[in-house]
Amino acid sequence: MSDLVTGDAVVLGLRPARLPSRALAILLDLLVYGVGFLLVSIGLVIATASLDDAAQAAVSVASFLLVLVGVPIAVETLTHGRSLGKLACGLRVVREDGGPIRFRHALVRGAMGVVELLLTFGAVACIASLVSERGRRVGDVFAGTLVIRVRVPGARVMPVPPPPPWLAGRFAGLDLSGVPDGLWLAIRQYLTRMDQLDPHTGAVMAARLADDVVARTGTPPPAGVPAAAFLMAVVHERQSRDAARAFAQGPLPVRMQMPVPMAAPVPVHEPVHVPVAAPVPVAAPVPVAAPVPVEPPVRGTGFAPPS
Repeated sequence: MSDLVTGDAVVLGLRPARLPSRALAILLDLLVYGVGFLLVSIGLVIATASLDDAAQAAVSVASFLLVLVGVPIAVETLTHGRSLGKLACGLRVVREDGGPIRFRHALVRGAMGVVELLLTFGAVACIASLVSERGRRVGDVFAGTLVIRVRVPGARVMPVPPPPPWLAGRFAGLDLSGVPDGLWLAIRQYLTRMDQLDPHTGAVMAARLADDVVARTGTPPPAGVPAAAFLMAVVHERQSRDAARAFAQGPLPVRMQMPVPMAAPVPVHEPVHVPVAAPVPVAAPVPVAAPVPVEPPVRGTGFAPPS
């Protein structure tokens, strides 16, 4: 991996391509460009059959520069450093700071490629790539570019062993917000490799990691719980919370909290509607109030009985 550092003090994790993969990509590109140059040359020979020898030679030189120099420069410029051969081999041309190349980078690489690839049949490029620490040829040095590997085999991620069943759910109320990501990574690496460690060394590491977790959370583990089992349970609890937040229970609290601002005015409107709703049950038994014609006006309902 490359140890390049940007101006912002960021270490670039670039994997420079070596000579075998670069040579295969260049051979594929030269094969494609050679076939294209052959077809163009045949067409130009037929089209310029009536011209003199000097004109035919000029056309041949122009077609050579166009197909074997101009086309690779245009392809690398338009694809940002991914020609057909590099695409097949999982390579890409980038600047030394990791950014995409531009026309001037592709132009310098193409111009130097005529000398170190075509005129010397790749000998200069092979020697320069072998001598260079990052596998760069002369064109890369002058252009300030680097060929990197895009398709990198990923490392196999080992699952964290589950906690004992009697510890599942016992740390649901534990505050894990104070545990940093670096400590989580150290715990995960220990749990995935604890079977490969010496028992004594593994026990010491587990106790140390468990003490760090207790110091960050402020809650000691239950008595009699082994350190490794405590770490498994804590990691399982964090994974459960992350999964609940990301999938099922993440958006739900937001929806549940949406009506809360609308429910706040309910106590304000309740006193307004209660006096209006209170007379409704009283005015409903009209037959009781009908025999006494004086009582309804006393109630203040606003309705006068028929005379």
